[in-house]
Amino acid sequence: MRLLAAALALLIVAIQVPLWLGKGGWLRVWDVERQLAGQRAKNAQLEARNNALAAEVKDLKQGLEAIEERARYDLGYVRGDEVFFQVVDKPAAE
Repeated sequence: MRLLAAALALLIVAIQVPLWLGKGGWLRVWDVERQLAGQRAKNAQLEARNNALAAEVKDLKQGLEAIEERARYDLGYVRGDEVFFQVVDKPAAE
């Protein structure tokens, strides 16, 4: 009887091993769920960045203020009715 009980216990353990440690076992499932949560967080950040870029593109297509701001910042644009002053600091004493 003890031999039969030990054999059944060994069989139950043998059946459980693939469930916990196998290719599709619970440990793998938990690891994939952790990776999935990390990827979802990264996707949320990228989606927020994409939404900000889409809003900027929309603003550039529709509004002249955004285009003028870009031209001023990136290209040094000055309108015809404005006066541009450049202030140069003295170099540090040598």
